[in-house]
Amino acid sequence: MAKHILIKPIISEKSELLSEKLNQYSFVVDSSANKLEIKKAVEAMYSVSVNAVNTIIMPSKAKNRNTRSGLLKGRKSAYKKAMVTLSDGETIDFFGEL
Repeated sequence: MAKHILIKPIISEKSELLSEKLNQYSFVVDSSANKLEIKKAVEAMYSVSVNAVNTIIMPSKAKNRNTRSGLLKGRKSAYKKAMVTLSDGETIDFFGEL
């Protein structure tokens, strides 16, 4: 069940800063999932305790690309993002041992 709710973690400079300073982790989640389902999925998959879940629906964006044959127009689809705050002293290691 947790695999269907949590699609992938968001790994960027901003999310790494949030995880170091505020103990918050970002995930792309299923658009129909609510905060309780996201909390249970994170706790089940990573065996941590979650203090808070904030959700954001990121809107779609129009993208243009120049090619030899001309301008290609497309869209980047919308998605739901969850910011999960963990209890003090707990972390999630996405990379394992590299």
